Amino acid sequence: MRQFISFVIKETRHILRDKRTMLILFVMPVMMMLIFGFAITNDVKNVRTVVVTSQMDHQTQASVNRLSTSEYFNVIATVGTPKEAELLIRNQKADMAIVFAPDYASKHSGIQFIVDGSDPNMAQQWTNYAQQTILNPKLSSLNAKLLYNPQMKSAYNFVPAIMGMLMLLICAMMTSVSIVREKERGTMEVLLVSPVQPLMIIVAKTIPYLLQALLILGIILLMSVTVLDVPLSGSLGWILVVSLIYILLALSLGLLISNIAQTQFVALLVSAMVLLLPTVMLSGMLFPVESMPTILQWVSAVIPPRYYIQAMRKLMIMNVGIGEVWREVAVLIGMTVLLLTISLVKFNKRLE
Repeated sequence: MRQFISFVIKETRHILRDKRTMLILFVMPVMMMLIFGFAITNDVKNVRTVVVTSQMDHQTQASVNRLSTSEYFNVIATVGTPKEAELLIRNQKADMAIVFAPDYASKHSGIQFIVDGSDPNMAQQWTNYAQQTILNPKLSSLNAKLLYNPQMKSAYNFVPAIMGMLMLLICAMMTSVSIVREKERGTMEVLLVSPVQPLMIIVAKTIPYLLQALLILGIILLMSVTVLDVPLSGSLGWILVVSLIYILLALSLGLLISNIAQTQFVALLVSAMVLLLPTVMLSGMLFPVESMPTILQWVSAVIPPRYYIQAMRKLMIMNVGIGEVWREVAVLIGMTVLLLTISLVKFNKRLE
């Protein structure tokens, strides 16, 4: 046991001496939290809006006032024809136009939306928000009741996603590169002939990354509550338990990559192709899985971050119990056992 602890301390000191690794491990999570929390957002705010009306009667004026006083829209101009509004949108001076029919006051209907559709998702959100804002307050309160995220903050969606991506990259990528580095330098053979069992050496090299992943998880949760104002509604204990399962899965994946790769460059390349791109594109981090083509939904079913992100959104935002995420937890445990078994079998074969 003393030799095992010595190996853990040795690996920890090696990581602490590597300034580039420390920069990646601790600066990257903070930067990504700030970028996704504040810069990359799909919140509807200050949409440049043009009002099209031939006569500004009382009913139309009341609707325009509701638009201009909301935080979502900024009424920049009032024009008489849709062509004038369309010209403003084409010249990038406006984002959307709302056309009020001449008999809007008498019929309480007759509204057309002209929207910049270069971003279809945002265009749909602008239209939905405008429809709700134009309605009178009584109807608006009946038609729009938002649960869990009443302020429609993007951070509620991004924080669990960032957790899933960072935990996977830190544990899997850094672990695989660390083991491959030993093979490149020829020091792995020296370690394997030491009195400590080869498996214990691998475990000792992964423990520092496990501890660092837990530390980074704490930093992310602290920043989400204090900086991004994302409430931690669920049980902190269950969040840590599910995160620990996910971290073990990522470590197992890193060990598997280290068995495949012979150089650090190959380990980084495999990690980027197998981990980073699928995590960002297919895990539900940025795009809903349900909106993807069927074949991509099947591919998404084998992406581990998908289940961790779903579980974290339920535990953190929706304040559900562990019984509501049993399916995601079961999949993560199954993937962990499978990856760990394959990794250890391949590692033992390499030793033989």
